[in-house]
Amino acid sequence: MSVNPKKIILGIDPGIADTGIGIIDASAGNISCVHYESLRTKSTDPLSVRLGQLHEALVRTIGKYQPDIAAIEQLFFCNNAKTAIVVGQARGVALLALSQAGVPTYEFTPLQVKQAVSTYGKADKAQVQRMVKLLLRLEKLPQPDDAADALAIAICAANEKLQKTI
Repeated sequence: MSVNPKKIILGIDPGIADTGIGIIDASAGNISCVHYESLRTKSTDPLSVRLGQLHEALVRTIGKYQPDIAAIEQLFFCNNAKTAIVVGQARGVALLALSQAGVPTYEFTPLQVKQAVSTYGKADKAQVQRMVKLLLRLEKLPQPDDAADALAIAICAANEKLQKTI
């Protein structure tokens, strides 16, 4: 009888002010929450300092939790190009930290993530939070919402990438 190994999945919801981090254990077909948080930077700091802080925090998180895979949300381009560029830079820093650590990384659209947790691609943030709470059997809603989104991204990766191996 073989035992399924532990599958630690790191979900990242990139942002410059707040980057959501969600870590789940997807072993033996079950998912459970390991950790979640929001990595925050100060708007008064220069962009280069904020990106450096984000990189350092991600390197520490990757080192501490040793994820088997990671998942990151693809850039959703709205009407604000300036915001999209800065979020893209934060996303690039996250991808760099994952690559440097040798963590296989998958990318998902916001639609894919919402469908993975709620079966409705246009679910709002509150619906995503409630479903993450239910799926991970948490006592309370994960806060802030970017951390809940990161957990949802990790759940999406468990559904999409590990189905065959869990």
